[in-house]
Amino acid sequence: MNQIHHITHPLVQHKLTLMRKKDASTNTFRTLLNELSTLMAYEVTRDMPLHAVQIETPLEAMTSPMIDGKKLVFVPILRAGLGILDGMLNVVPGARVGHIGLYRDPATLQAVQYYFKMPSDMQERDVIVLDPMLATGNSAVAALDRIKALKPRSVKFVCLLTCPEGIAKVHKAHPDVPIYTAAIDRELNDHGYILPGLGDAGDRIFGTT
Repeated sequence: MNQIHHITHPLVQHKLTLMRKKDASTNTFRTLLNELSTLMAYEVTRDMPLHAVQIETPLEAMTSPMIDGKKLVFVPILRAGLGILDGMLNVVPGARVGHIGLYRDPATLQAVQYYFKMPSDMQERDVIVLDPMLATGNSAVAALDRIKALKPRSVKFVCLLTCPEGIAKVHKAHPDVPIYTAAIDRELNDHGYILPGLGDAGDRIFGTT
C-alpha cells in the first residue's frame, strides 16, 4: 500500500461529499470536480523536479526555482478523464496533453481501446494518467500498458475514487505506479461499479444516461 496516496485534505473531502449526492446537478458536479482536481493537483505534483533560473526582482537579480511544465503530460482516459483535466491544467498550464480512448465492454468488463494520441519524445516526460474512477482496474491497466510501452520518465495515476479490487489489479500489473485518490471505497458491485461511489462519473459530468 506504500504506492497509494490517499489525499485527505478537508477541502478535498468536503467537495467529494457534495459530488457524491445523487441530487447534485450536472453543473454542480462539473464545478466541484474542477475545484477538487485543482486541489489534488497540488499533491500529485508535490515531487516535481525543479531547476534554478536567473530572474530579476524589482530590487535585484537572484537565482530561483522553477518547474519545466512542458515535460509534464496529463493523459485523461476518455471520456470521463476529461473532467479532471481542466483542474490539473489550472495548476500546470504549460503541460502537454495526451489522450487515450477506452470503453468498458458491458459483458466482459474488459477495456477496449479506440483512440491513442501522445506528445513526441515521451522518454523525456513525466506522465499523469487521469480517470475519475478506478473500479475494476481493467481500463487503468490497459492505459498504463500502452503508455509505459513509450518508456516515459515516470508515470502516476490519479482518480477521485477507488476500491480494494481496483488497487489490487493495478498493483499486480504495475507495482511501480503510484495511485493518488481522494477516497478508497468499500467494494465493487456485480456490475463493476464502486460502492458507495458516486454513480457513473462520465454520465454525471456530461449529463448523459
